[in-house]
Amino acid sequence: MTGRPGRTGRGGSQASAGDLLELVRSGRATTRGALQQVTGLSRATVGQRLERLFRAGWLREGAGGPVDSPLGGRPSITLEFDDEHAVVLAADLDTRHARAALLTLTGEILAERSGTLVVEDGPDAVLGALGGWFAGLLEQAGHRAEEVCGIGLAVPGPVDTDAGRVVQPPIMPGWDGYDITGRLARAFTEHTGAAPVPVLVDNDANLMAYGEQRTGFPDCSAFVLVKVSTGIGAGVVVDGSVFRGVDGGAGDIGHIRVPEGAEALCRCGSYGCLAAVASGGAVARRLAERGVPAASGSDVRELLAAGHPEATGLAREAGRLVGEVLATVVTLLNPGVLMIAGDLAGTPFVTGVRELLYQRALPRSTARLEVVTSRLGERAGLVGAGALVVEHLYAPERVEERLRALGV
Repeated sequence: MTGRPGRTGRGGSQASAGDLLELVRSGRATTRGALQQVTGLSRATVGQRLERLFRAGWLREGAGGPVDSPLGGRPSITLEFDDEHAVVLAADLDTRHARAALLTLTGEILAERSGTLVVEDGPDAVLGALGGWFAGLLEQAGHRAEEVCGIGLAVPGPVDTDAGRVVQPPIMPGWDGYDITGRLARAFTEHTGAAPVPVLVDNDANLMAYGEQRTGFPDCSAFVLVKVSTGIGAGVVVDGSVFRGVDGGAGDIGHIRVPEGAEALCRCGSYGCLAAVASGGAVARRLAERGVPAASGSDVRELLAAGHPEATGLAREAGRLVGEVLATVVTLLNPGVLMIAGDLAGTPFVTGVRELLYQRALPRSTARLEVVTSRLGERAGLVGAGALVVEHLYAPERVEERLRALGV
C-alpha cells in the first residue's frame, strides 16, 4: 500500500475494503475522512466498503478524534480493528519440547501450555497431540473452537511456506515433504469438532525473528535473530517481512562450514558444520565427554544458569565460533539489530559472539548495530506464529475473498 491518492488494486479496481482495513490496522488512516484523502475514494464509496467490514465484525468505531478545523465542529469518529472477533492458535516445536498458545489477533496470550513432544516420534503423532493441546487451551480460556480463524506452527527445520512442508530437515527425521498443514487442520477438527481452519507453518527462527521484531523493534528495517539450541538457525526480517530465500532455505547458518569443525560430523551427514561444534547439542556432547551430565541444549542452559564453570567456558568458545560466522552475516545484511536467542543465549555465549564479531566485521557494518538477547524468550515463536496467521488472513486480497465467503 503506497498511500497515494487514487491507489488502485488488482485488476485496476480502486482501493478495496481490504485495502481500507489495512490502512486502519496500520494506523495510517483511522477516520473516514483520512481514508478518503489517502485513497481518493468518494465519501459514499468509503462508507459502502467500511459497512462490509462492520458487518463482518472486523471493524468498530472508537472514541472521537481531535477537531482539526479552527472553526470547531464535531470530532471525527476513529475506526479500530476489532481484535475480539476471533482468536488464533499457535505452536512452537523444538526437538524434544513444544509450546502452544491461544492468542488474540493482536498477539496477547490468553492460554498457554508446554511439555514434552519428541519430533522423532513422527509428524502424525506429534501433530495429532497438538490437536489435543489446542482443544484444552480453548476450554481453559473459555473460547469456542468456531472462534479460531487460523493456526500457526513453528518448526526446527527449513520450510517451503507455499507448500506448508519441511524440506530435508536435518533434525526432523520422517518429516521431509510431509503434509503438515493438512494433518494439523485435521487434528484440530478431530479434537474440537469444528471445521478445519487455515494452517501456516514456518521455520522457528523465522517466526521468532518476526515476533521479536514486530513487538520490540518495529522501526528496525533489517533485523537478524540467531537461535542457538539443539541446532543453529537464523531468521531475517527486512522491511517488516520475513526473508526466506527462493524456497525457505535462508538463514540456515548452522550448516556453514567452519575450519574448527573439520572432523565433526553434523546431523545433516556432513563434516565441519557450525552446528556440529557450536550448538547447544554440541556443547552438551563436549560436557558429557568430560563427565558432566548433559544431553541437550536445555541441559546446558540449566548448567549455565547455575554458573557451571566448564559449561560457561564452552559456551563462550561456542559464541566465538558463531561470532566469526556472524561477522559475514552482518557485513552482508548490515542489520540494525542482531538478537541472540535459544538455550545458549546468556552472557558467556554473547560475550564470545561480541569478541569475534567486532574483531572480524568491518567497523562500518557494526557502527549502528545493537547486539541484544531475546525479549520474548520462549514465547517469541508463538507470538511470531500468531502474527503470521493474522497478517496472512487480513492481507487486502484475502480480506476480499473472506468477505465474499461470508456473503458481505
